[in-house]
Amino acid sequence: MKTGYIYDESYFWHDTGSGTLFLPSGGYLEKDVFSEDPATKRRVNNLMERCGIMKKLKRIDPRPATLEDIKLFHTTNYIEKVKLLSDTTGGDAGDHAIVGRGSYEIALLSTGGAITAVDAVMQSEVENAYALTRPPGHHAEADMGIGFCIFNNVAIAAKYAREKYGLDRIMILDWDVHHGNGTEKAFYYDPNVLFISIHEDLNFPDNSGYAEDVGEDSGRGFNVNIPLPPGTGNAGYLEVFKSIIAPLADDYKPQLIIVSAGQDPSIYDPLGRMRVTAEGFGKMTELMMEIAEKHCNKKIVFCHEGGYSNAYVPFCTLRIIETLSGIKTDVVDPFVAGANGYPDHLYEHQKNVINKVIEIQSEYWSSLKVLV
Repeated sequence: MKTGYIYDESYFWHDTGSGTLFLPSGGYLEKDVFSEDPATKRRVNNLMERCGIMKKLKRIDPRPATLEDIKLFHTTNYIEKVKLLSDTTGGDAGDHAIVGRGSYEIALLSTGGAITAVDAVMQSEVENAYALTRPPGHHAEADMGIGFCIFNNVAIAAKYAREKYGLDRIMILDWDVHHGNGTEKAFYYDPNVLFISIHEDLNFPDNSGYAEDVGEDSGRGFNVNIPLPPGTGNAGYLEVFKSIIAPLADDYKPQLIIVSAGQDPSIYDPLGRMRVTAEGFGKMTELMMEIAEKHCNKKIVFCHEGGYSNAYVPFCTLRIIETLSGIKTDVVDPFVAGANGYPDHLYEHQKNVINKVIEIQSEYWSSLKVLV
């Protein structure tokens, strides 16, 4: 079976208007484009076409999410607000969640892309899948959009998978550089979804993503935040996978894994301060595939989230897809020399954070008692 690849041209037509990084233009902020720029993901497609890997994947067209799908997480009032903005003037659906003309239908198709990926994997149409979803989703909460996210693609896809396929153990890993606050809230009281967020400490959103936030009631222990220090590179991330994520998976034994794949922990991202390289993303993908093979018959879905370096995101994403598919192209990371000046070690302050998370989680997970 091949790797499924899901996108739609309309994803690149979601219009966030003018802005500067993550702020609206105006005053002393000269008109520019928001960091969440369609060019970033279009260039992913372009690179994949240029190097020839696209024709070796199984292209799957996404279906639009239904209203019933969206209501698995979002409130009716919020959905109606997004549709009204989309049908009229556009605007902000919450906190920096820009809705353009026609964005409602595109957001439905983005969420539908995540659902389509789940169906393709669960029905063994493909072995694994990558959905180039846009707009992203992991910040969106039930009643508001946040941080460029309108509908929470991954949270809805997980709820859909549980409902349609009767799953009771879904693992969501969010490695976007920003905390997956929306997905966390979707499952904070829910033991049927193990949510793990690796993110840069105190980047975005404010007051979010603390290691002590472990879930509530029956969901206590099923929410895992790993707030890494700025500057953490490949070595620190890979230690997290080996010391925390793999042991958690061994205890939880997921039936399906969904990855919120934001490529903004990359060394060249303007909205993050981490140092992961394209090779690092490939190695993280490899480790997740090993977990999927061990526990859920290789059933793993990747959904694109953030990633704001137009130059580097395509190479990071290509490494992920090469790893998923087992297809090696002749593309060499052209920016790797710029990373060579930064030693890539597991530093003591990074190890301390990892140990803190292990100590907190050891109350709930018997396999996490040995510190790094």
